[in-house]
Amino acid sequence: MNRNRLSSHTNPTMLFVDMNSFFASCEQQDNYWLRGRPVGVCVYTGRHGCVIAPSVEAKLQGVKTGMRLDQAIMLCPDLVPVETHPNRYREYHVKIVEVLRTFSDDVVPKSIDEAVVDLTNYQLVYKDMRQVALAIKQAIKGKVGDWLRCSIGIAPNVFLAKLASDIQKPDGLTVITPETIDEVLRSLTLTDLPGIGHRMAARLQAGGVHTPLDLRYASPDHLRAVCKSIVGWHWHLRLNFGGEVDLSTNDELKSMSAMRTISTEQRQTTERLDELLQSLCLTLERRMVRKGIFCQDMSFSCRYHTGKTYNYEVHFPDPKQDGPELYRIIRERLEKFQVAHTCEPVLNEHLRSMSVVVFRFIPADMVPFSLFSNDIQKNKLRKTLYDLKTKFGADKLVRATELRDNPIYRDVIGFGNIKDL
Repeated sequence: MNRNRLSSHTNPTMLFVDMNSFFASCEQQDNYWLRGRPVGVCVYTGRHGCVIAPSVEAKLQGVKTGMRLDQAIMLCPDLVPVETHPNRYREYHVKIVEVLRTFSDDVVPKSIDEAVVDLTNYQLVYKDMRQVALAIKQAIKGKVGDWLRCSIGIAPNVFLAKLASDIQKPDGLTVITPETIDEVLRSLTLTDLPGIGHRMAARLQAGGVHTPLDLRYASPDHLRAVCKSIVGWHWHLRLNFGGEVDLSTNDELKSMSAMRTISTEQRQTTERLDELLQSLCLTLERRMVRKGIFCQDMSFSCRYHTGKTYNYEVHFPDPKQDGPELYRIIRERLEKFQVAHTCEPVLNEHLRSMSVVVFRFIPADMVPFSLFSNDIQKNKLRKTLYDLKTKFGADKLVRATELRDNPIYRDVIGFGNIKDL
């Protein structure tokens, strides 16, 4: 569904709710003894593990997302490493969205820890949006968890509401209106604006746009020329209350990816790396089965601590969904590459991360079947397997390829990924 609109709108009716240090706060909510202590949520808690979500207390001591655990502990000796619990965060996400929908039917989750509450159609019900935001904060604490805090930005469009939510953390509440926007933008740099990275900032600066205020007052034609796309016009609309361009809820999938950073323990043996590759392929299988789709293309990539990379992309004559088959195709390619180049294994001790991506999807009911294979029976069996897993639990029925004496794979969830919820 596309809720974007191009009519001028200056009333601050968009609320952007950003849960503060969400993963770590969920852990502190469920474990009283973690409250008030610096916590670092990690996929793995070994020395070379990575902190994917520091708590508010840890951030105050300099711990940042993506920091290696041993480095984080040097900065913050009292840091408590906690292994990630994705199902817990999903459950809290669902509960928070349910609370938000008691204030408005127009709620759009933007990620696992962010959501937009559109009150444009509720202006006769709510006279003071700031009071609504305070009520949302209290409702989350009272109905979901008393240790969960959020920063809320209020503005006439989603972009400015997101910007407002970033200004004061934790537990912030900021309103941007036509009367206050210049004051807000004056204290920011281009890269402080959501969606502008260093490359885009350099392009804008080359075009004479050096600050957010320059961006606001540049003409839409100039911005389109500088950005070399319609994006420039979108920036003009966002900063001048010309409409809404960030509220599309189109759920069409363009790709699915499964990527993992490799720990020191995992890269010790090729068997462990091989198991991890199988797990990535099975993850993609599970997602495709749930969505009822098959892929027609796949890419596989590796990054190494030496700075080198390996990339491989393949188009399938027949659409694929089966995880073990995806794994077999990748393994065959790796073996051919190693023989052709007389090199060490692609999956070796220098591996930093590996990623499998599938794309160009078609619905399961449109997949052509071969007259000389039993694909229909295999696909039905695969769907039945996941139906049973959903009903009785993921660990109650497993295939031989999922059995391991020392499972190294952890379920993880990205901050921007809510497609599996």
